[in-house]
Amino acid sequence: MDDALQVSGSLWLHRGNSSLGGQARIALLEQIAAHGSITAAAKAAGMSYKAAWDAVDAMNQLAGEPLVARSTGGRGGGGTRLTARGAKLVAAFRAVEVAQRQFLARVANDLEHFDEQWPVIARLGLQTSARNQLHGNITDIRRCGVNDEVTLTLPGGEAITASLTHHSTQTLGLAVGGDAFALIKAPWIEIARGADLAGLPTANRLSGTVDAITDDAGQAEVILALPGGSRLAAVMPHDTLSARGLTVGVSATAAFAAVSVIVGVMA
Repeated sequence: MDDALQVSGSLWLHRGNSSLGGQARIALLEQIAAHGSITAAAKAAGMSYKAAWDAVDAMNQLAGEPLVARSTGGRGGGGTRLTARGAKLVAAFRAVEVAQRQFLARVANDLEHFDEQWPVIARLGLQTSARNQLHGNITDIRRCGVNDEVTLTLPGGEAITASLTHHSTQTLGLAVGGDAFALIKAPWIEIARGADLAGLPTANRLSGTVDAITDDAGQAEVILALPGGSRLAAVMPHDTLSARGLTVGVSATAAFAAVSVIVGVMA
């Protein structure tokens, strides 16, 4: 068996800070074009009916215009078809995919000592388990003894304050005007309303609208949509969810401490 290391990559389409889709979503669009039915397309793509419609709705919203048109009452769950824009997107993705493969093939042929370089390349692809990964611009750094308070402004204008050691600030090369990521684990965020905010962290208070709730096995995940387009996920016990009156559509505030924010930069 050939165990030589090879160069490969995944292709994704983005609009702003949101992901329009990659291989799986493009494959779903192709199946919709082939079958004319979301039910058949979902099955062929290895997705549930709900997951397929969620993906279609997300793509339609992010693209700024419909990629898929649907009609109710059709055979097999209603008729679906790609719009002209959707068909062009699929064709463009496949064309770029071919160019990407050709490029990576050239890289693999030209890259010397690939085995020696692989450990470094692998570290560059590090992923985190933090549910909330927000990109922003550093707009302020304030020295507070051995720590620094770093303010990260999100694309929508919301500000997040992180507390980290001055040594970490220097090691990461943080500076006003630079870009960074705020990583926040979902259990570290509290979402509440009105009087229920009393006693919760005050360093970071971001207001928005409850966009989705997943309640399962005594635990609930609450998604808060911020006015600027960013979303925060928090996890709390079911009893807390009920006591705080959190339901989809209500206004609420996310509260979390500055020390709960992990700051990262691209290597």
